[in-house]
Amino acid sequence: MSQKVLVLGASENPLRYSNKAIVKLKENNYKVFAFGNRPGKVMGIEISTEFPNIQMDTLTLYLNSKNQKQYYSNIISLNPKRIIFNPGAENEELSILARQKGIKVMNACTLVMLSIGNF
Repeated sequence: MSQKVLVLGASENPLRYSNKAIVKLKENNYKVFAFGNRPGKVMGIEISTEFPNIQMDTLTLYLNSKNQKQYYSNIISLNPKRIIFNPGAENEELSILARQKGIKVMNACTLVMLSIGNF
């Protein structure tokens, strides 16, 4: 069964890294979920404006730390195995909260990880 990955800060704009991540994750056969502030679709994947309430293996963040704050409890309640803070999304406060719950935290780039095969 493929891992479930939630892309936070998803965008329909093909120039955005969150969009590129959705495409690459889908191409690599991950079960992709997308959450953003505007509804839309990327490769058939709905961008939800309602925070999903599904157990995820990985959360990959494309929101800056200021925009993450309102979702702290949602993020932690999903109890993912790991959270990837992509460049520009690093957040020490959320990292500490996640680690306290036993969630692995990484400051990394999802696209790079996928391209070198260590996602």
